[in-house]
Amino acid sequence: MKETPKSEPTAAATISAILVDDEPLARQELAFLLRGHPDVQIVAEGRNGVEAYQLIREHQPDVVFLDVAMPGLDGLGLVRKLLDKKSKVKIPHMVFATAYDQYAVQAFELNAIDYLLKPVDKARLAQSLQRVRRLLETPSNPAETLEELLRTLRARQTQQTKLLIRANNRLLLTDAHDLIFASIEGGLITLVTKDIEGESNYRTIEELQSNLDPDIFWRAHRSYLVNVNHIKEVVPWFKSSYQLRMADRKNTEIPVSRAQTRRLRELLKL
Repeated sequence: MKETPKSEPTAAATISAILVDDEPLARQELAFLLRGHPDVQIVAEGRNGVEAYQLIREHQPDVVFLDVAMPGLDGLGLVRKLLDKKSKVKIPHMVFATAYDQYAVQAFELNAIDYLLKPVDKARLAQSLQRVRRLLETPSNPAETLEELLRTLRARQTQQTKLLIRANNRLLLTDAHDLIFASIEGGLITLVTKDIEGESNYRTIEELQSNLDPDIFWRAHRSYLVNVNHIKEVVPWFKSSYQLRMADRKNTEIPVSRAQTRRLRELLKL
């Protein structure tokens, strides 16, 4: 968790902001662009949703610039945590940053949630800040907008039941819940079910994950997306890490990244 040194308050610094992204260069780029807006004060930066939650509790910012895809608790996971009835945190306005522009962006647009495509464009950021200013000047409830976003995402995930797999010069359809895991290597995504293994038409793991049920599909490692219902065995590994033995024909073993070890323990009550 990174605390940004607070500058001396000025009359122009009217919008308090938190930046959340697991990529340091992405945060640096956005911070550089925001410095061109004197009325914005960056009060803190975080690397994931867990850090962001604590920073939001502490600083109660006006706006959070939030990456969608992050290890551990991702952007939408943070929104769910903030909206939990047990959470007493004041919910700020959100501007989502995303590297993919298909599924999530459509949901953001439908629910009037602002977003930025990476790499962030200077003019587009200025538009987002103008919208934030308008929202802060008029009574609004960010929680209602975010709740509607999650409802839209859940509805679309329910509709997304089929995945296309290219295998043996054929285009095969499979039910999303039959997907055991997906992996990426050399820019190609491979989908694996009990009976099929082949290439996906998705370009990134993030894009694929955004179309699947977040309660079932988990990013165990940067290169792997797994269906938690098809984990056959959890294998203890060195230095308190784990590997997942999946229920495919090869009993594929998938590493769990150190950033995701805590999430594994939460999922399986280890």
